[in-house]
Amino acid sequence: MEPIYFDHNATTRVDDAVLEAMLPYFQQAFGNASSRHGYGIVARRAIDKARKQVAEAVGVQPVQVIFTSGGSEANNLFVRGAVDSLKLGNLFISAIEHPCVLKPAQAIARRGCDPWPLQQLAVNADGQADVAAAAAAMQTNKPGLVSVMLANNETGVIQDVAAIAELARSHGAYVHTDAIQGLGKIPVDFAALKVHAMTLSAHKIYGPKGAAALIVDKRLLLKPLIYGGGHENGLRSGTENVPAIAGFGVACELAVARLTETAQHVAKLRDRLETGLTGMGAAIFGKDAARIPNTCYFALPDIEGDTLVVKLDKAGFAVAAGAACSSVNPGQSHVLSAMGVDPMLARCAVRVSLGRDNTPEQVDGFLRATQRIVAELRQIGSISF
Repeated sequence: MEPIYFDHNATTRVDDAVLEAMLPYFQQAFGNASSRHGYGIVARRAIDKARKQVAEAVGVQPVQVIFTSGGSEANNLFVRGAVDSLKLGNLFISAIEHPCVLKPAQAIARRGCDPWPLQQLAVNADGQADVAAAAAAMQTNKPGLVSVMLANNETGVIQDVAAIAELARSHGAYVHTDAIQGLGKIPVDFAALKVHAMTLSAHKIYGPKGAAALIVDKRLLLKPLIYGGGHENGLRSGTENVPAIAGFGVACELAVARLTETAQHVAKLRDRLETGLTGMGAAIFGKDAARIPNTCYFALPDIEGDTLVVKLDKAGFAVAAGAACSSVNPGQSHVLSAMGVDPMLARCAVRVSLGRDNTPEQVDGFLRATQRIVAELRQIGSISF
């Protein structure tokens, strides 16, 4: 059997149309976009076109798009760059943020010269940031910077970013959202979310790795992380990755054009999957909250997540025990901890994230394989930790 890929929140294959758009910039149109000759002009036009495509995907002006090497860099650029541009204040992030927001925020809070007190916004049992609790916390500790992701990479739960942004703005704070997991799965509109900055990434939407963007309000003051030739309006120096940026632009265009069709397709697959898993006694994390349509984060009690992932891989199904970006630091998910999930159940967590190429037959095959593996593990007693 051909391996089945069910890990689209980790990354996606490059779409054929995206690859086709990228290929000329590896060999024929290989110029440096900062060069003033013909080769450079062709490269610059490719970047300008991609900047417009990315901007249109979230309803902003091209000048607001700052290209980076990835989502982690873009998130760090906001958190660290904005902190270094502002007067001291409180740094608010949700308790379920991706490590590339959480880690720089923790580092800033710890530094000795000018620490920003770190406040974590609590989430409820469904993994949603508590807006009322956020209001109370901001009333007590004046926020300077706030970052709340649009959709969680593990549970898929969608956050009420606009409501939290309104609260933060009322205190004069800058607001950011990591929208990487939302783009291509739900509508993403910069103005509607009421933020000052937003992070996007190409490789989650059938684009290449190595291209992402920080979308910034024109009034937002940032200091760069990387100094040099002053590329990207002085906010991200370094020769632009023209092939990846060109691919990012096409991927954004396709993601918006295919949004409704893709969302409906993967939602049906996820419903089919969760019906089968519930029949096996699985717990579905965040099931009562609004979620992006492709994500199912579940646990079968007494079956360790890592064990099930390995067994499923051998059976031909690629899934995840959590976030791929955190796999170098194994342990209990900080997202499930924040949701108050029992640690023993959290160790059983497995994430399935579906894509537009997946089929009902693949979902049925996954359910059969899971049922067989679970039966085998329980029969031989491999259920203890």
